[in-house]
Amino acid sequence: MRLIPVDTTGALVMVAQEPRPKLKDRRTGEMAMDTETGAPLMTVDVTFVANGQAEILSLTVPQPGIPEGLVPGTLVALTKLIARPWENEFNGQKRSGIAFRADAVTATMPAFAGAKG
Repeated sequence: MRLIPVDTTGALVMVAQEPRPKLKDRRTGEMAMDTETGAPLMTVDVTFVANGQAEILSLTVPQPGIPEGLVPGTLVALTKLIARPWENEFNGQKRSGIAFRADAVTATMPAFAGAKG
């Protein structure tokens, strides 16, 4: 599967939602784990602003790559952000999209005053 590196140079990235466990199976609550390291995976939503456009991206990040106290409004840097196109079929309906993954999220500036988690 093709992995596409994402250049974050010049982008403004801010936490939009606190990190939460990534689930492998929503019915059972089983957490997703990194296949290489065995670390639990987390999902963190960020606002990604570049080239005059803003988007909310949901990132998958291994738990060790997320610092304590990461709250909405925190400006962050993303280590080794990649995009991976995906496609699946469920109940006869095709779906596709782009999944984003980073090795780590690092706070570069505390949350803006008045930001709430």
